[in-house]
Amino acid sequence: MKPLKILLVDDEDDVRMTVGLLLGADHHVATEVSSGPEALQALEQSTFDLVITDYRMTGMMGDELAAKIKERWPKMPVIMHTGFNPNHPGADNPVDYILFKPAYIQDIRKAISTVMGFA
Repeated sequence: MKPLKILLVDDEDDVRMTVGLLLGADHHVATEVSSGPEALQALEQSTFDLVITDYRMTGMMGDELAAKIKERWPKMPVIMHTGFNPNHPGADNPVDYILFKPAYIQDIRKAISTVMGFA
């Protein structure tokens, strides 16, 4: 798999850092932000191949962020990384893949391969 530019959104520093390290181990370049508004600003300022977002965040939930992303960038793949059980991807949920915490490197690889069409 070629290295991807990934926007990683999570309000928990430890989770964001750990997932960022796992992505880096596969040579992906992760830009880390801690909120939905920061993510939207980053998407305005740079180009990304995909977004990985937490579900439960202060200020803007991950599904709300995903909906805003899909409105502006409809083809942007969005993976939701969560410890909760939100609706499955489909008509009511704007995410393309749900990755449950704790996610291991093989889980992250599968999620990325699936949303990028590599699987």
